[in-house]
Amino acid sequence: MKINHLISSFLIALLVLLSCSNESSKVEPELVVSTNELNIDKEGVIQSFYVKSNLDWTISSSGDWCSITPASGTAGTNKIELVVNENTTTEKRTAELTVTAGGINKIITINQDKTDLINISNGQYNIESSEQQISVQLETSDDFTVTIDVDWIVQNSLKALTDSTITFTVSENNSYLDRVGKISFTLNDITETAIVKQGGVDISIPEDKTGMESDAMTLASKMIVGWNIGNTMEVPTGETDWGNPMVNQQLIDGVKNAGFNAIRIPCAWNSYIVDEETYKISDEWLVRVKEVIDYCYNADMYIVLNIHWDGGWLENYPLYSYQEAVNEKQYALWSQIATYFRDYDEHLLFAGTNEVHEDGVYTTPTSENIEVQESYNQTFIDAVRATGGKNAYRNLVIQTYNTNIYWGYDYHTMSTDVVEDRLFVEVHYYDPYNFCLNTGSNAESTWEDDGQIDDAFSKVKSKYVDNGIPAILGEYGVVIRDNLSGEAFTQAETSRYNYYKKINQAAKQNGIITFAWDIGIRDNNGMKLFDRTNGEVTDVDIVEAIMSGVE
Repeated sequence: MKINHLISSFLIALLVLLSCSNESSKVEPELVVSTNELNIDKEGVIQSFYVKSNLDWTISSSGDWCSITPASGTAGTNKIELVVNENTTTEKRTAELTVTAGGINKIITINQDKTDLINISNGQYNIESSEQQISVQLETSDDFTVTIDVDWIVQNSLKALTDSTITFTVSENNSYLDRVGKISFTLNDITETAIVKQGGVDISIPEDKTGMESDAMTLASKMIVGWNIGNTMEVPTGETDWGNPMVNQQLIDGVKNAGFNAIRIPCAWNSYIVDEETYKISDEWLVRVKEVIDYCYNADMYIVLNIHWDGGWLENYPLYSYQEAVNEKQYALWSQIATYFRDYDEHLLFAGTNEVHEDGVYTTPTSENIEVQESYNQTFIDAVRATGGKNAYRNLVIQTYNTNIYWGYDYHTMSTDVVEDRLFVEVHYYDPYNFCLNTGSNAESTWEDDGQIDDAFSKVKSKYVDNGIPAILGEYGVVIRDNLSGEAFTQAETSRYNYYKKINQAAKQNGIITFAWDIGIRDNNGMKLFDRTNGEVTDVDIVEAIMSGVE
């Protein structure tokens, strides 16, 4: 019995031992993923994550827009590559990646942003000057913001920012200038813009010939001799910034008392534009120009008002690549100038440009240069005539290329006009250059009549005056050589006197009206005939030479 008991105890112990051995040989499943959630941009992505397991594992995706490589593997740490396609829908989307190993599941959630959508059915609205309602139809995926860059467009109330149609009120445009506004619709980083172009009121009024009876040749016969208010109203940064005081009535009266009955006002406009979209000119500047014109009217003077150098936007670009933009601006500016001064009688003439030439190029112009420069003349005429009233009959002044007499003679073609015999032509003359303007080492202080002035002016007469087109010599002059002294200075002054007299004698003989250039400075290389503050003559000899020439 004792032996049997011992055997039984041994067997029981052995069974317990075997049982413990089997229990310790079982593997505990392990599954770890490096992330539980991934947030993906709408553009999609290729991204990696890791799976660690001590057993074989598999991965499955609930979305066909998510793919995994590899989709299964063995024990260890494994790098998984996830490819998420672009989400082109307007809804956010979610997929689940299920990782399984030994009965354990791990879920990785994939969240992907939607594609924002905002479309407008019409990107541009062209409307009349009266108050208008416009409706913008939209297709959008979410809330959006509306911004308007002008105060004359107002958004009407709407129920929700996802409404498919939004209405706006465009107020009446009381100006004769067209205007442009922008309505922008923004959803996150997407912006759609509607352009609103509103026309101005019709600036044309019925033709009015009152006070405009003189045609060009008749008016020219009334203009004896002229003078330039140079380096003043044409200064881009302000009337006094080149050293001259503001123009006043005493100056104009002094010019008239000296024998002049015409004044040319070189004028800047570009730097006084307050709206680059419409080219609107500052009201304050128009008022100031009017004051100066009124000074001239008070003195019973004839006035030639132009767009001068003006920073070069018009003067320096007779090129095809600039033609359209320059003509647009030229038309806009002259529409305003002509309308503002429309009620003035025939004493006021408009001159479309100044010395239009390719910047820095003084050689013979190309056919392109001539064609484009003459288009600027034509645009000027068309803009002025379109305003109606007295402008339908106003005498206008157009220019030859660079106001050069010889290039005018060889290449210039007169612009067309809706009214007959109301055009002047303008040329300038500073020859010989070394005597008239040169301040360098080649400058010459003396001059003798060699017949060049007669030759040049006779060409103006034969091409224009003899054909019923009066001519203006808009600029001419000789700088003062105050650096000289003694006999050299006396000879220089005598030459200067003779030159001014000859210019005016030859001009009168050939039917040309002269306008002496004057920069208001007497210093060396200056030109100054009058004290700009009180109108007193400061260069008595030259004024005498001019008046002697036109007798």
